[in-house]
Formats: sequence, structure tokens, C-alpha cells
Amino acid sequence: MKIPINVPIIEKDEINEVRSVLTEKSLTTAANTGGKRVQEFEHLLASYTKSKYAIAVNSGTAALQAALYALDIKQGDEVLIPSFTFVATANSIVSVGAKPVFVDIRPENYTMDPDDLKKKITKKSKAIMPVHLYGNFSYMDEISEIARKHGIEIIEDACQSLGTTFKKKQSGTFSKLGCFSMYAAKVVTAGEGGALVTDDKSLFDKLRKIRNHGMLHGYDTRVLGLNLRLPEICAALAKVQMKKLPRFLEKRKKNATILNELLSDLNVILPGEREGVNVNWYLYTIATKNRNKLMKQLNAKGIGATAYYSIPVHKTPFYKKNLKLPLTDWAADSVLSIPVNPLVTENGLHYISETLHKLIA
Repeated sequence: MKIPINVPIIEKDEINEVRSVLTEKSLTTAANTGGKRVQEFEHLLASYTKSKYAIAVNSGTAALQAALYALDIKQGDEVLIPSFTFVATANSIVSVGAKPVFVDIRPENYTMDPDDLKKKITKKSKAIMPVHLYGNFSYMDEISEIARKHGIEIIEDACQSLGTTFKKKQSGTFSKLGCFSMYAAKVVTAGEGGALVTDDKSLFDKLRKIRNHGMLHGYDTRVLGLNLRLPEICAALAKVQMKKLPRFLEKRKKNATILNELLSDLNVILPGEREGVNVNWYLYTIATKNRNKLMKQLNAKGIGATAYYSIPVHKTPFYKKNLKLPLTDWAADSVLSIPVNPLVTENGLHYISETLHKLIA
């Protein structure tokens, strides 16, 4: 049996919509508003997240970068982020000339620790970028209070958390700007793609220019921007996938619930949901001893168990810093993500459980 960790779900609807784009030969546009399907996708995302505006871009990284441009984060500024995340979070900051400042995590859900955050704030701190990792929800109540106290902006890295809610409010909407990814492995895919949501009209107008070389009407560059546009083929995929998101999330939640029951007697740390949080179960992540050995054994049995961020950002060769982030180091050595994507069957879940029981016993 082969059970991949995540796989894009491409059905007839997606194929037909992409075929229509190719037939129309409307592959992209430099119009400020974006192409027809870009606009349709933006409308669906704004409606789903209950945001006033959505701006589609060509990756989650581009969304983070555009958010930093929009808030005028620049050289000499510091942006606080967890080190336990994908490197794109840090790269987006460096790309605008600013400095990432690494914060430790809380072990309960692998997201930024507000207590350590307080210690890392300086006069140069201009923004906080919490990451809703694995689809978990960051401690936004505490982080927002810290940001208000110090007059610091928040950009939510919600690239992994589309559909996650806290008190029935969507992740990515607890700050001025929330950033999402539609990478191939995410809960909905555009192949490559990303988006931002906001309720701020001035930021919306600015972001439309930022994604299009700073232009409003043709060659009239008004702000610094890049080509961050989402092609129509990608938007066609994202548009169809957004309509299926509730179904995808329901299946992920069902699979995670079953797996939690099946694995409840194992000597591992299972994922859970904080009070008020409804997780999208992008990644079902356990923590265990002898992680690397267990991962290899599971892979040999056809189970696509994966250790995401086994090297935290602050320990990568480019960012190499001698920092004390003990819980980040613990997570990097211990976490293991197990497949719960919508294509995993109940038989597959039982196979995963039986395999884990045999290996851990």
C-alpha cells in the first residue's frame, strides 16, 4: 500500500477549466485587476474568509514579500518570526532588506511563543510574522496585545492554514494582512500560487500595484513592485478548488479524528486542537523519540511520513546563528507528519495505525 503525505486532487472540473483557458488563449494579463479567473478566485477567497479584499499572487512567498512591501518594511527594520517554519518566511524578509529575528515556539502546537517574543522586541522591530504552522493557529490574542503595546504591525503567515478558524473567524484575518499559499501540496492548489486578504482599501490598492511592477495604468510605475501576477491557468485551478475546500477539510478532519483514536494508546505526542480552534489538518504531526528511524521504517512500508523542518531556519547554512531556541530544537528532532489528506481511506488509516503499533512496540 502506498499512502503519500499530500497529493493534489485534480478532477474533471479542474481539467475542464484549464482546458477553457487554453482554448481562449487568455494565459495572463498585465491589467491592474488581473485576469477573469484571477478575479473569480479572489472573490471566492474573500467571501470564504469574510474579508473585504483578496489579492492573488504567484506563490505564498510572493504574498509574504508583497505584504512587507505594502507595510514599507525596509533595510534596518526587524521582523520577528519563528525559526520553526519553512525558510520562505525568513527569505521574504531578507528580500526586502530587513532582518528576521528568530523566536522560539510553544510545544503544544509548534507556533510562536509570545513569552519569548516579548524578549526579542527592540526599537528596530517593525513587524511580527506569526506562522500558523501545520494548520495550527498561533496565539494571536497574546501576539496582538504585544503588537499593540509596541506599535508593531502583524503579517499572518497563514500559508498552511486556509480553513483554520479561531472562534469561528478565519486564520489570516486577525491582522491587517494575511498570506496564503496554493502550492501543490496545500489544502487547495493552484499548482503554484498565493494570495493575501485584507479589509484595508488602501493596502488593497497598493498590493494590486505591487504585484504588477508598481503600475496602475500601463507604464506608470508608482511604487516598487515586481511581477507577482498569478497566471490564468493557476487561477483556474484555484477557482475550482476553492469551491471544494469545505469537502476537503471535512475529510481531513475525519481522518485526523480517526487517527487520534487509533493512536491514543501509543507513547507519542498526538496533535490536538486548542479551545476555540478548528484546525484544517493540513499536516497531522506527532512527536516521538527516534523520529528518523521511525520515519525510514514507515517509508519502507509505503507510508509517506515526513519530517518537516528538521533543520530550523536559524540552523540552515545561509542563516547560521548560534541561538538558544530549545523548543525549536526539540521539535526539529521529534516531529513526524503522517498522511491524513482527503485521498487516505479508512483502510489506509488502519494500515498506518497497525504499522505504527508494530514499529513502536
